[in-house]
Amino acid sequence: MTPGDNGASKPEEDDPFGYLYADGQARGAQPPSGGYGYPNAVNRVRPVGERRYGQAQQTAPSQQGGYGQTTAHYQAPETMPGGAPTSRQASHGGGGGGRRGPNTKGLLIGAIAVVAAVVIGIGIAMLNGNSDDDKGGNQADASPTQSQEAPPSPRATSTGEAGELPKADAVDDAVQLAGGAAPASDIKGAKSAGGSYVGGLNHVGASVTWTVDVPKPGKYTLNVNYGVPGKDANTTLTINGTSQNRPLNMSNFAHAPEGDWERGWTHTWANLQLQKGSNTISISCGSGNQCDVNLDQFWLEKGWRN
Repeated sequence: MTPGDNGASKPEEDDPFGYLYADGQARGAQPPSGGYGYPNAVNRVRPVGERRYGQAQQTAPSQQGGYGQTTAHYQAPETMPGGAPTSRQASHGGGGGGRRGPNTKGLLIGAIAVVAAVVIGIGIAMLNGNSDDDKGGNQADASPTQSQEAPPSPRATSTGEAGELPKADAVDDAVQLAGGAAPASDIKGAKSAGGSYVGGLNHVGASVTWTVDVPKPGKYTLNVNYGVPGKDANTTLTINGTSQNRPLNMSNFAHAPEGDWERGWTHTWANLQLQKGSNTISISCGSGNQCDVNLDQFWLEKGWRN
């Protein structure tokens, strides 16, 4: 049996590739109607070992191998000079049937667009954070801080910020004592701090002078807390150096028994005309006064009392 012949059948019927061999061709084997699938192949039948690439032509020796084996001197088209490019090589030209490589330019543009979007988003977030901080920074803090001092309490001798008029204890620093008047605290019931009061007014020349500030000129009422030993008293009232026509009435309004100083604490009042700013109010023991009295507190009210 010869190569390409397996028995009684014809070689072209037994081996579909018998036309590739010389003995198969002698027996009438014919190639199929299609091409080989190589570029530019158009239904051309070529014997084994012969290929054409451009103008070059290589003819393989006619030495045959065994059935089903390729010629020993056959070389793949890719290894021949000017041979067809392999499928792994990308075609960079305008023509040809080669496959294009990856679009690296498009990938680069996409990556740059993503990075730009991230940067823009971060910038917007930072701007929004700064605007919130600015809004928060423009708001004033009403509570005092270490660098801010709370406004001090108004002195008893001046008008307070809320419109309150001055008030003072008889032993306050704004009150001057003269003529034997002196602080004391042995009689209980005084409203001044520590239960102190001013005594020693029971002789002529003793006086207590309170210096006070008022916001505007006008009519004011002077209130005085005092104590008497269960009997009536009166003193001389002097405003800004001018003695008032009527004495300051310090009667026993508490109706205390005579000699009872603790039960004799009460209060009196007098209408005054004061000037804007500083004023002096003096309570003294003059000739003709009954001055057996202790002074506790002073305060002003706006207007006159009937």
